[in-house]
Amino acid sequence: MVRENVEQGREGYTEDGTVDLRGNPILRSKRGAWTACSFVVVYEVFERMAYYGISSNLIIYLTTKLRQGTVRSSNNVTNWVGTIWMTPILGAYLADAVLGRYWTFLISAFIYLAGMCLLTLAVSVSGLKPPTCDSGTDCKKASTLQLAVFFGALYTLAVGTGGTKPNISTIGADQFDDFDPKEKAQKLSFFNWWMFSIFFGTLFANTVLVYIQDNVGWSLGYGLPTLGLLISILIFLAGTPFYRHKIPTGSPFTKMVRVIMVALRNWNLPLPTDPKHLYELDLLEYSKKGKYRIDSTPTLSVLNKAACVRTDAISPPLMPCSVTEVEETKQILRMIPILIATVVPSTMIAQISTLFVKQGTTLERNIGSFEIPPASLAGFVTLSMLIFVVLYDRIFVRIMAKWTKNPRGITLLQRMGTGMVIHIIIMVVASVTDRHRLSVAKDHGVVENGKQVPLSILVLLPQFILMGMADAFLEVAKIEFFYDQAPESMKSLGTSYSMTSLGIGSFFSSFLLSTVSRVTKRNGHKGWILNNLNDSHLDYYYAFFAVLNLFNFIFFLAMAKFYVYKAEVSDSMVILGQELKSTTTTDHHVVAEKEAASRFNLT
Repeated sequence: MVRENVEQGREGYTEDGTVDLRGNPILRSKRGAWTACSFVVVYEVFERMAYYGISSNLIIYLTTKLRQGTVRSSNNVTNWVGTIWMTPILGAYLADAVLGRYWTFLISAFIYLAGMCLLTLAVSVSGLKPPTCDSGTDCKKASTLQLAVFFGALYTLAVGTGGTKPNISTIGADQFDDFDPKEKAQKLSFFNWWMFSIFFGTLFANTVLVYIQDNVGWSLGYGLPTLGLLISILIFLAGTPFYRHKIPTGSPFTKMVRVIMVALRNWNLPLPTDPKHLYELDLLEYSKKGKYRIDSTPTLSVLNKAACVRTDAISPPLMPCSVTEVEETKQILRMIPILIATVVPSTMIAQISTLFVKQGTTLERNIGSFEIPPASLAGFVTLSMLIFVVLYDRIFVRIMAKWTKNPRGITLLQRMGTGMVIHIIIMVVASVTDRHRLSVAKDHGVVENGKQVPLSILVLLPQFILMGMADAFLEVAKIEFFYDQAPESMKSLGTSYSMTSLGIGSFFSSFLLSTVSRVTKRNGHKGWILNNLNDSHLDYYYAFFAVLNLFNFIFFLAMAKFYVYKAEVSDSMVILGQELKSTTTTDHHVVAEKEAASRFNLT
């Protein structure tokens, strides 16, 4: 009966607990899949135009318009970017525990738009920015009010992204049914094409918008992405009738803290030799609530004590956690070492919009009559990433899948590790390139005066192109890994992990830059990072990063070796169906089977 109902359900209703905004079951043919994802992807294209239209060239605005130094402006950029990537933790909490992904995203998107509007005003209204200074000396710096408005707009925007970034990709992934073979296959490519859309928007920002900002004006350069963001929100709203939604399942943090606290209270209890003796809810409870049951695993076995049933009397009385709750907590905790291993590569990414761009300002940028904006070189990161994502998805995966029998070609951790190796190569190349730049500066006598080095800006292209290649491996795999390995009830939290690593990496970049700048100035030394980059030693700084990446890669290999992938949810549901089918000897089990069929909306 269950099997017949499941087959019937594949032709009609979805089986993964998705509903419409009113909580009603939905037909697969009417909602979801790529039809719904098209509206989601369009939003992401315009959102990335807005975000990278600001972040890519922000250091130029801070140094040329607000007149801040190299270290201060770089740290202001990375601190803001760090906040952008850390606020998704709060957004994920609100989505999973209170509002759901759709409403959390929508409210946050309008906060994002408000920040963009205020930022556009801050660079447009004369009273909100310092006066123009052509002399380059004794220029008036930004007032406290001007800085408050500008950074207030930036951090309002950051609050908005906290609710949009962890939920928009999850909303997209939710449009595919894990229990439909066709949709499950489509989902395997979703994150690749999702990153494709992200970097398509980024490419436009790093080329067209950056050029407008440098050559036409900051008002138009910020006004266009603000308008684009408004249009994208309206497009997202237009897709509402086509979306599948998942009901909030409660605070994941509360569940995790409870599991840990109960495990500590049960510290002295012995674990049963048979995991079936641990506390678990009836199958009927899971089928009624549309949740997934997870069997006990031996990893992090100390947490299994939270599912032990106490026979002694304690005060206050202690209700055990279910095995499924324990396993969900394990899944989130198991990912933390991998999260830590992605922080250093995220620190390297932070250099793209800071020191890499500042390097470009010291070099010749003319090709004929056209002057290349330094921040536009980040477009080559995007272009490289787009090319390698397509090659990876269309060629590499197919070749490797035949050899490894893995539909992804290689595992997600193997893909991430490959990206980390490329990061080591990037910093070696960047160090050698800057050593050459400093040598040319010395030969032409432009070290002390800080004038333009007679060397083409295109000499920096290899490090930008390699960064895009690394993103095609590491960043795509990272977001898919944290989504895929998170429990079904904590997908937004899992997705926020990939963003958290970028946030921590940005803050770590600020810490390293300030620390290295301060330490290398001791005992009368000039220091590695000065306002005059011709008199600095970025080559030493990048070499330091190469060594840091090497040690981080060794750490990652150790963590990956002991990582245990979670079981596919669809596999778990097959087991559930088989168990329900085998329990038909009593009236209670017959009821359970009917309830399971009802849970799938199949009767």
